[in-house]
Amino acid sequence: MTFRCQRDSYAREFSTTVLSCRPAELQTEGTGNSKNKEKLSGYHVVLEDTLLFPEGGGQPDDRGSIDNIPVLRVTRRGPEAEHFLLTPLAPGSQVQVQLDWERRFDHMQQHSGQHLISAVADHLFGLKTTSWELGRFRSTIELDSPMILPEQIAAIEQSVNEKIRNRLPVTVKELSLDDPEVEKVRGRGLPDDHVGPIRVITIEGVDSNMCCGTHVRNLSDLQVIKILGTEKGKKNKTNLVFLAGNRVLKWMERSHGAEKALTTLLKCGVEEHAEAVQKLQNSAKLLQKNNLNLLRDLAVLTAHSLRNSSDREGVIVLHRKDGDSEFMNIIANEIGIEDTLLFLTVGDEKGAGLFLLAGPVEAVDMLGPRVAELLQGKGAGKKGRFQGKATKLSRRAEVQALLHDYLNSQSAEE
Repeated sequence: MTFRCQRDSYAREFSTTVLSCRPAELQTEGTGNSKNKEKLSGYHVVLEDTLLFPEGGGQPDDRGSIDNIPVLRVTRRGPEAEHFLLTPLAPGSQVQVQLDWERRFDHMQQHSGQHLISAVADHLFGLKTTSWELGRFRSTIELDSPMILPEQIAAIEQSVNEKIRNRLPVTVKELSLDDPEVEKVRGRGLPDDHVGPIRVITIEGVDSNMCCGTHVRNLSDLQVIKILGTEKGKKNKTNLVFLAGNRVLKWMERSHGAEKALTTLLKCGVEEHAEAVQKLQNSAKLLQKNNLNLLRDLAVLTAHSLRNSSDREGVIVLHRKDGDSEFMNIIANEIGIEDTLLFLTVGDEKGAGLFLLAGPVEAVDMLGPRVAELLQGKGAGKKGRFQGKATKLSRRAEVQALLHDYLNSQSAEE
């Protein structure tokens, strides 16, 4: 069966009857920075008809409400659409269905935009669409080609926007499976559980394609299409990234906001942003190089000072906030005392950082893993050196005590 949402994509509210309501669970997706999924207990409600599109054809499902109860998911189950709610509804009752129009119209713009781009890419360059994805912020069309040239992208974008300005109508027609016209319609096949007539979406003079989704009535409702570029797809395929309609306006708003912020920070016009950033990068690289050279010189001087110290008692310990693995290894190389244990750390003295233990091979092999354990870190070693990352440099004193205990035990055995 076709739903009200498929017969009239622009309808936003209507009344219908509840056919069934049964307990169900919904696995939610993580939101924002959280990747944790949550399982909700609720109800699957089936209506006599629905305004809310169940996911399908690459298009996500709608959102809305039934008698002001939020619908959290809509899925297709054979000829029926199941609406997930947290509150049960009585079978046989009359209910009012309301649509989240902003979400729906966005999906209509992206989906119709995909049909248009796919048809034009095929017509101009023989680029066949093998799949597509309507994402939260951008959409992608997978084209059956290992590469698409910039001039091809420009030609496709120009053509689709010309057709939008020409206000071409978009119509929906239903055909029976045995209708000879089905053979002339473009499509990638029907779902295994498809029942009922076949919906054909036609852009006048451009394309006819099998599709179950919701679409605009006229290409003018797309407003504009912007192709952002291409990305490498699966084997011998290319993903075309695009925005349609209101998403283009939002993208322009974000881009303009970023330009204004950069203009303030860089103190130059938009056309000079790239050059100003390049100069900053070059300066940063030069400063980083000079800093590394100074750090190496400091490591050598530090090593000489430690080597000549008379107060080391078989263990040399040093912590610096600034430094890296190379800094610690230079010190170890310069000291070069094989009968001394050298324990070096760099980073936040009460938090995370790097560590290095150097000395006699046998001692380092035994003590290295224990040092890593004390510092709640991980590391590896060979040839008298064990180094790695630590999360608790605040436990350096415990490591120092461990090293002294080891030396005392060795002296006692001798």
